[in-house]
Amino acid sequence: MLFCQGIYLKSLRKAFYTGTDVLKTKGERTRHAILDAAAALATQEGLESLSIAGLAEATGMSKSGLFAHFGSKEELQLATVDHAAAVFVAEVIGPARAAPRGLARVWALCDRMVDYSERQVFPGGCFFACTSFDFNNRPGPVRDRIEEMMRNWLSYLEHAVEQAQASGELDPEVGAREIAFQLDAFAQSANAQFQLFRDRRVFEEARRAIRGRIESLRHVRAA
Repeated sequence: MLFCQGIYLKSLRKAFYTGTDVLKTKGERTRHAILDAAAALATQEGLESLSIAGLAEATGMSKSGLFAHFGSKEELQLATVDHAAAVFVAEVIGPARAAPRGLARVWALCDRMVDYSERQVFPGGCFFACTSFDFNNRPGPVRDRIEEMMRNWLSYLEHAVEQAQASGELDPEVGAREIAFQLDAFAQSANAQFQLFRDRRVFEEARRAIRGRIESLRHVRAA
């Protein structure tokens, strides 16, 4: 399943609307604000540590008010993962889809992915990088949802590479999955290193590495 299908397609549509165009009711706006806070906290303190009580303290809401939106910790965690996915669509997938299919879209996806981390859309960096480490060894619905979202992103990037190969812009002899893995790894490395070293140079270094890998694939085909 591609990243834009299912929940992602719905999220993509919503990403281009703001205010009452999408969040028409007070309840929807409140839930959105709660999930914004939950996703931010999850990147700083961990998704497993996220709780109704902790979120109530962070948002200034009552526990009973939060329980009206989320009946359990697991329900809150799953909703937070879905919300973070919608944010990712709005910040990365949506803008990149404006680029033509092929090499331009591959670059747009990678550049937006680096930009997403560089701008610190979430205070602790990439939501899915944070939560995947948190839930690596915690089997269950939350881990499954995080895995699904990450697989779908990689599948979407791989599909974009396949389109660039089909158009003759990238070397078809190298597997699209391998290329997608490498390009994503550069972006993920920049995110991880910035969280530790706080050196913003890593983002431009990631972009140079991505450009270099793409150019090497174009050169191989032309040879």
